[in-house]
Amino acid sequence: MEIKEILRNLRTQKGYSQEELAEKLFVTRQAVSRW
Repeated sequence: MEIKEILRNLRTQKGYSQEELAEKLFVTRQAVSRW
């Protein structure tokens, strides 16, 4: 399992959209989508 898959699984388990996660991490949504 790659890091991007782990991050995606954790994000969806917590119910965060890419936009919500980006706001919490102070990065752009585009940055999150590249992970």
